[in-house]
Amino acid sequence: MTRVGVRPWGASENKITSGHRDRLAVIYVRQSTRRQLLVNQESTRLQYGLVERAVALGWARSRVMVIDTDLGVSAAVPDAREGFAQLVTEVTMGRVGIVVGLEMSRLARSGRDWHQLLELCSLSGTLLADPDGVYDPTYYNDRLLLGLKGTMSEAELFLIKQRMAGGRLAKAERGELAFQLPIGYVRRASGEVVLDPDEQAQHVVRLVFESFTRLGTLNAVLRYLVEHGIQLPVAPAAGRTRAT
Repeated sequence: MTRVGVRPWGASENKITSGHRDRLAVIYVRQSTRRQLLVNQESTRLQYGLVERAVALGWARSRVMVIDTDLGVSAAVPDAREGFAQLVTEVTMGRVGIVVGLEMSRLARSGRDWHQLLELCSLSGTLLADPDGVYDPTYYNDRLLLGLKGTMSEAELFLIKQRMAGGRLAKAERGELAFQLPIGYVRRASGEVVLDPDEQAQHVVRLVFESFTRLGTLNAVLRYLVEHGIQLPVAPAAGRTRAT
């Protein structure tokens, strides 16, 4: 059973013991999508900067581990976050003294994963820390606060998804919902989708379909394109349009 105690009064750093510092301080760095990596680089920089937070809390720099394999990986994809799985393994094995994050609730974006991590940290004597303080999940007040942060984060994510779905539905009802076009196609100003007028782009698209009919698999087509130095006509991120 998890021991739930009463935290003694004092600064949050007083929760840290030499036993915690003998183990690793883990910095878990993540961004939900590859787009966030491009447009929200400040968040990534701040997360890497948490190494200094761990050092300030008394950990030797050599004892700080950065796990960043989940950069650009969505928590909505089951079993896709290798970094989070590594974090759970390190905590379970008792090798972690503290887990440091920019926002504690973002360590796990589902209630199940979040409470599982809290329970594992409690059983292994692992602390958690963010810019607001240091938390010991074996203490009632800290466990309550961490639980509330996780619940608020999950509710926030649900509301964001709900608003995005509502926005897409409203656009669809007005006939304005547009999806990113496949390679080799463009959207005219009138909204009509046509083959790219560029003859070279059309040739490559037809070649891809012909190669798939002949070779039978996508991997074989990709190998063929690479071997012959054929590049796909990829449009800019904003999409290509034609005024005609």
